[in-house]
Amino acid sequence: MKYKILVIASLLTLLSACSQAADSAPTPLVSQSLPTAVALTGEAILATANAMTPNVLPTETFLPTQESVSTALPTITPTFEAGFTELAQIHILAPGPMSSLVSPFNLQVMLISGDSELVQVDLLGEDGRVLQRDLERVTQVYNGNFRNFRLTFEIRAVSEAGYIRISTKDKLGRIQALNTMPVLLYSIGSAQVNPVANMIYERVMLDGIKDGDKVSGGVLNLKGRLWPFNDQPVFVELLLPDGRPISSRILTFNGIETQEFETTLPYKITEPTEARLTFRQDNPLLSVTDPELKNYIYVYTMEVLLNP
Repeated sequence: MKYKILVIASLLTLLSACSQAADSAPTPLVSQSLPTAVALTGEAILATANAMTPNVLPTETFLPTQESVSTALPTITPTFEAGFTELAQIHILAPGPMSSLVSPFNLQVMLISGDSELVQVDLLGEDGRVLQRDLERVTQVYNGNFRNFRLTFEIRAVSEAGYIRISTKDKLGRIQALNTMPVLLYSIGSAQVNPVANMIYERVMLDGIKDGDKVSGGVLNLKGRLWPFNDQPVFVELLLPDGRPISSRILTFNGIETQEFETTLPYKITEPTEARLTFRQDNPLLSVTDPELKNYIYVYTMEVLLNP
């Protein structure tokens, strides 16, 4: 009897062990589940690798610093002769002296129109013949008006010297201001515009007298500095309202550098008289003479009241 019980107990123990072994065996995956398992396993591996890899901040790559380049046009600072700081009543902004020009071209000017408010612009050939003339009424503004003129020309030669001459007059028809810019004219090619430099200033500087001053005693004393346009003499005159000279002097200079001068203009009148003090210089290269402007290359004037 005991022997049967032991046999039964042994069988039960073996059955229990087999049952546990069967329960612990892995469950086989069906073929449809394999891709999902692979994907999940890959994600787990990546997650583990990321967790084990320390965070690395991105490295900044610094580009070399580039200097900023200004797109503004270069500003030309004009130079001027010692003592000359008064802007000319007619000062040409462009083109500058000896610019090479082809037709058409733009002329830019800052000017104070004369009392007549009539401005005359002439483009002259090398002999003084008029290639183009413009007349324009410009309101008189004492700080100046900007004007732009479009000039055209035709010349037979390939090139020749030329002159831009601008003039104004007072109400009585006397020249109030005149200025000239020498240029080069070309029938073909391209333009080359030079800066105006110091040619924006008046060429006459007077000491102790200004526009509208009163003069007494029969003598006008003049002292100052003058920058000649060329080697020609400078004529100094007192012009009556009808344009006739009441007194005149001729100044000669050595060369075209700025020079000091001192002179007197005696006059005789019987009553207070308005006169125009005038400095003028001629252009000896012009063979064609204008009926009104003659061969003038530069004229500077101011009004004075003459008393006996």
